[in-house]
Amino acid sequence: MSSVLITGASGFIGQALAASMAQAHDVLCMSRKDPGLDLEWIGGDFGSFEDLRQLDDRDVNAVIHLGAVTGGCTEHDGIMVNVEGSRCLMRYLIDRGCQKFVMASSIAVVGMQSMQFRPLQVPVPDEHPCLDRDGYGLSKALMEEITRYHQRQNPQIDVCNLRLAAIVPDENPPPKQTVGPPRPWGLGGLAMMTRSNAVRAFTLAAEAPLKPGVRVMNATSPRAWAEDPVADILRNWWGDDVDLSHFSQAGHEYDAVYEVSRIRTELGFVADC
Repeated sequence: MSSVLITGASGFIGQALAASMAQAHDVLCMSRKDPGLDLEWIGGDFGSFEDLRQLDDRDVNAVIHLGAVTGGCTEHDGIMVNVEGSRCLMRYLIDRGCQKFVMASSIAVVGMQSMQFRPLQVPVPDEHPCLDRDGYGLSKALMEEITRYHQRQNPQIDVCNLRLAAIVPDENPPPKQTVGPPRPWGLGGLAMMTRSNAVRAFTLAAEAPLKPGVRVMNATSPRAWAEDPVADILRNWWGDDVDLSHFSQAGHEYDAVYEVSRIRTELGFVADC
């Protein structure tokens, strides 16, 4: 049985993930708020070396780093928590021999929060560059860069940055998207995935054999969260600014707006929604 540290364990995904993974692993929960699970809980801030010292006598084999400030945060909070906090966490664990890092990045890295955003291509590839204007996407992009920095220093570590979809409850998901006016975070509404699928994606990443290096993978459903054809929805937002020919091909009218072949090939993950 391996020891897995889950940060952000009191959150929407963290609680479900910790409960699920505890069936096969020794799970340590870390969060500022008690997750209310019958599991060991370390109260504190993952970006504080003093709080992390509570783990000094534990042998952590893998970390799933969910702790973060999310979309809508200030630029300052995004940088301090998502970037500097993640740097501290990785430094502490690397110095104590941890080699497996599964990091919760976001599909927002690309900058789709802005109505001025235009992707370089669709479906959006796994390592599409950051074109963010509001700070949150930048903070996640810089977090990914921090993982590359650490891995260059420590070539033995395995880092998987999952650019996670917008996650919704299994029991009460929102309606699927239809043609309508452009809005902020537009692609987020087309790239939704249920919590149970997010739990499975993080579990597969953590349990995969050690593979030194840094990987970035979109973690979304292979189908867009759409009632109307994707090309119609996106054309209404972007006009002819972006090549939408992929979605005009027969059989691809409802494909995901983010490329998902890499996570399927490398982790065997295919969302069932």
